Amino acid sequence: MHELYRRWLDELWNGDPSAANDLVTADFAGHWPDREVRGPGELAELIHGTHEMFDDLAFELTVGPIADGELVAGRWVGRGTTKDGEPATFLGNDILRVRDGRFAEYWVASLPV
Repeated sequence: MHELYRRWLDELWNGDPSAANDLVTADFAGHWPDREVRGPGELAELIHGTHEMFDDLAFELTVGPIADGELVAGRWVGRGTTKDGEPATFLGNDILRVRDGRFAEYWVASLPV
């Protein structure tokens, strides 16, 4: 489960949205405070859109991953540069539910700092 989460952050969120097809289930449900995402296609679109808003956006694991049963959690920092040239930093916490070797459900809380 630790390796799966590292792939989630290192491959998927660091710029390869197509990795969603390998990392999440067909019925994946992602829960953001202001949005619900269903399936790998919607997840890939969201990640692509996120990267379109920033230059050089990259995410780094700062705590974890921590696994317990079917759940895995991690804390990360994301850094990039806005299209206006301003530096941007985000801190976030992820909780994911694993089913059959893929992520089936995701909860995230993140804030700019």
